[in-house]
Amino acid sequence: MSKSNSANAAALTPARPPQSASPRMAAPDASNPGGPARRTPFRNVRSAVVLWLAALVWWVLLLAHAAQQIDLAPLRALDRYLYDARLALFSPDQQDPRIVIIDIDERALAAHGRWPWRRGLLAELLESTFQDYGALVVGLDLILAEADKSSGLPTLERLAAGPLQGNTAFAQQLAALRPSLDEDGHLAQVLQRHPVVLGFYFSDGDGSAQTATLPPPSLAASSPGLKDLPDWQGHGGNLDRLQSAAGQAGFLNAVADEDGITRRSLLLARQGSAVFASLPLALAQTLLNAPKLQSVESPAGNLLGLRLQTPRGPLQLNTDDSAGALIPYRAAEGDYAHFSAADLLDKKLPRQALHGRVVLLGSSAPGLLDQRATPLHPSYPGVGVHASMLTGILDGTLAHTPSNTAWIELGLLLLTGLPLMVLAPHLSTWRNAGLLLSLLIGLLSLNLWAWRGLHEAWPLASPLALLAGMAGLLLLIANVGARSARRQLTRLFGHYLPPTLVEEMSHRPDHYSMASRSAVLSVMFADVKGFTGISEHLNPTALAELMNEYFTAMAGIIGQHRGTLDKFMGDAVMAFWGAPLADELHARHAVEAALAMHASMTELNRRFAARGWPTLRISIGINTGPMVVGDLGSRQRRAYTVLGDSVNLAARLQSLCAERGAEILIGEATQAAMAASTADLPPICSSVSLGQQAVRGRAASVEVFELKPAQFRN
Repeated sequence: MSKSNSANAAALTPARPPQSASPRMAAPDASNPGGPARRTPFRNVRSAVVLWLAALVWWVLLLAHAAQQIDLAPLRALDRYLYDARLALFSPDQQDPRIVIIDIDERALAAHGRWPWRRGLLAELLESTFQDYGALVVGLDLILAEADKSSGLPTLERLAAGPLQGNTAFAQQLAALRPSLDEDGHLAQVLQRHPVVLGFYFSDGDGSAQTATLPPPSLAASSPGLKDLPDWQGHGGNLDRLQSAAGQAGFLNAVADEDGITRRSLLLARQGSAVFASLPLALAQTLLNAPKLQSVESPAGNLLGLRLQTPRGPLQLNTDDSAGALIPYRAAEGDYAHFSAADLLDKKLPRQALHGRVVLLGSSAPGLLDQRATPLHPSYPGVGVHASMLTGILDGTLAHTPSNTAWIELGLLLLTGLPLMVLAPHLSTWRNAGLLLSLLIGLLSLNLWAWRGLHEAWPLASPLALLAGMAGLLLLIANVGARSARRQLTRLFGHYLPPTLVEEMSHRPDHYSMASRSAVLSVMFADVKGFTGISEHLNPTALAELMNEYFTAMAGIIGQHRGTLDKFMGDAVMAFWGAPLADELHARHAVEAALAMHASMTELNRRFAARGWPTLRISIGINTGPMVVGDLGSRQRRAYTVLGDSVNLAARLQSLCAERGAEILIGEATQAAMAASTADLPPICSSVSLGQQAVRGRAASVEVFELKPAQFRN
C-alpha cells in the first residue's frame, strides 16, 4: 500500500444500519398495503369459517350434554376422574382424633372364632369399650337380625316345651340357667345401659323383603323437600329386643357410581311414609344430643340440606335434593386410628385409646365382604366410609353436587365459549394461547372456590373439553397456516435465496413479504471481463455450459454469505444483502462474498482449462445505501429486486473496474459501514482509496475504494 497514491488503509469490518431503517419485512395489511399486519391464525376466510364451524359444533354438543339432551359418556367418566384427582389433592393428611375404629380383623377372628360371634362376646366388647376405656358413643357397622343360638338355649327351650314338658326338675334347672344362657338378653342389657347405635340396611327390587325391626323414623315423608329421597321397599333390620334396647339405628347402604367407586353417601332414605337416618347421621344425633332433625327447603320445595338442633345451636348440613353428600375421604396417612377387636377384648389397648371418642365397630376381614372401592383406596373397609361421613357431619363441611348442576355447567360453557368464539378469529396464535390459558386458570380457580368455599362439586370436564377442543383447532389452523406460509415463502423467495435461508425465514413467515419498502442495503454487480471476445471463440453449446457452471458457482457463494440473488443479466450477476432476511452485517457479508467469488475463480478456471475453455476474470462493484426493495415490475412480469441511486452507483463501480484495472471496487458508504465496527470483528481485507472518481450518470464525483483480493486474510 503506497502513501503516494493517498492510501487510506482501513480494516474492513461490519457496520450496523442506521436506526431509521428497519431491517425486517412486515407482512402487509389488507387495509394498509405494505404496512404491518395483524398476525392472526386465520389466514383466509376459508380457514376462519372451518374453525368457527368446527368449534361451534363442538360447543353445541357440549351444551347439549350439559342440558342432558345427549349423554357423552366419556365426559362423565372424565368428570369422575377430575373429582377423584381434586379429592386426592385436598384430602386431609391428619387423623380425626374424635373417631376410632375397632376392627374385627383376621387376627380377632382367629382369636375368637368365625363370624358371627356369640352375642355375649359382643356384649363383653361393648361393655369394655364404655367401662374400661371411656368411649362416648359406639356405632355398629353390623346387623343383628337373628337370635343367637350359640348357647343352646333355644334347644333347651324346645325340649322343655316338648319331650320334657312337665318335668319340674328340668324346668327349674332351665329357669336357673336361662339368664346366663340368654346371649341376646345379655347384649340387650348392655345396649340399654350405653349409647349404642345399631345398623340396618335397605333393599329394593325383586325379592326384597322386610325382615326384623327398624328403629323409629327420624322424619315423616310428608314434607315436599323429601319427595326425591330414595324409597326402598325392603329392609333388613335388627332383632326386635335388641333394637328396642338400643333405640337408635342408622342404615348402612353405600351408593356406588357406575364405575363401582363409592363417592357419595345418603344421609336420609325413606320407606313408605317414614324417613330414616344413615348410621353417621344417627351417630351425630346421639353424640350431639340432637334428636330433633329438620329438613331445609327452598321456596320451591326442593331439599337444600338438613339442620340438627344441638344444645350449642343449629348445625347445618348441605346436601343435594336426594339428601346425598360427597364422602370426605382422608389420605392414607390421615386415616382413622384402627385397633383390633382382639386387643380390646384382651384389654391390651392404651388406656386413652378410646376415651372421649366415638367408636365405630366394623370389619376389614376380606371374608366378611365389607369392602368398598373409593377414589383414594381400591379396597377400603365400609366402616371407614361411615367414619368419613361422620367427620364431615361433625365439621359441617360436607360437600355435595348441587341440584342446579346442569345450569352451572351451561353457565361455565357459556363463560368459556363466548370469549373464544368472539375473540379467537381476531387474535394472533400467541394471544389465543394466552386467552386459553387465562380461561383455564379462571375456570380452575372458580371450581376451587366452589369446592373450598361453597362445599360444592361443580362439573369441570365439559368446560375443559371445550378449551382442549379449541386449543386443538387453533393449533391445527396455526400448523396449516405455517405450512401454507412456508410454501408461499418458497414460492416467493425460492429463486432468490438458498433453501437454508428460506427455511430460516419459515420459522417466522409473517415477518416477510414482497411488499415494497425502503431500507439501507448493500448491493453487488459482478461481470465477466472480455465476455464478448470469449463468446466469439466458443460455440453456443459450450458457451452455455461454461456460463451455467460459472453462474452456479457464483450463486452458491452468494447464498453461503446470506445474499439474495437478484438476477443474471447476460454475463453479469446482481445480488443484494439485508433483505428479505434482516442482516445487520450486510456490508461485511457482501464484501466476504466478493472476495470468495474472486478466490473461487482459480479452481473454476482450472476446470475450464481442462475442458479447453478460456480463463474467466471478473470485476465486482459493491455499494451500500438507501434503496427500494420489493416486488417490482409490470403486471405481466415482476421480480423481487432493488432500485435506487445506490443501486445505480454499484453498477457504475463495476464498470469503473475496467478503467482502473481493478477487480473489486466499493463505494464510500460501504467502506464507512465496514470501518464503523472495527472493534467488534476482526478485519477481513485491506482497502485502498482511489480518491474522488467521476462516474457516468452522476454530476458529483464519489470516493472509491479498491479491495486487494491477494491481501485476503484467512
